[in-house]
Amino acid sequence: MASPLDQLIAIYDEGFDARAWHGPTLRGSLRGVTARQAAWRPGPRRHSIWEVAVHAAYWKYAVRRRLTGIARGSFGLKGSNWFTVDGRAWKDDLRMLEDEHRRLREVIESLPAGALDKRVRGRDTVAFTVRGIAAHDLYHAGQIQLLKRLMPKR
Repeated sequence: MASPLDQLIAIYDEGFDARAWHGPTLRGSLRGVTARQAAWRPGPRRHSIWEVAVHAAYWKYAVRRRLTGIARGSFGLKGSNWFTVDGRAWKDDLRMLEDEHRRLREVIESLPAGALDKRVRGRDTVAFTVRGIAAHDLYHAGQIQLLKRLMPKR
């Protein structure tokens, strides 16, 4: 039987890029999306796929900060939560998302026994926080799938 930590890692991976029964993962929803498609907006003041991907990368970084206590400001872009992606390279931002996923996964894998119940913020435990980032990935995977369907065919 898998340990609670192994189960948590599986949940984290199933939200991002592992095989899952629920449909596309976050990484799967981005597969094949071009820079032009990623930059498309469904309307004024609405987020693009690109912005959603960078937002997801930021929150993986934020969770890693919560779990490790690393200094704020070490994310690849200035600011927090939502970012302007104009003038950036889509492939670089996809790589940033994958790198942030890998970095957080390494932190989760290195957690000592008994760490899952440790409080990291208010009432939030390590396990609650990691389940939350997995759910965040899946929420945005669904959002990206919807944006792709709304996109005008060219």
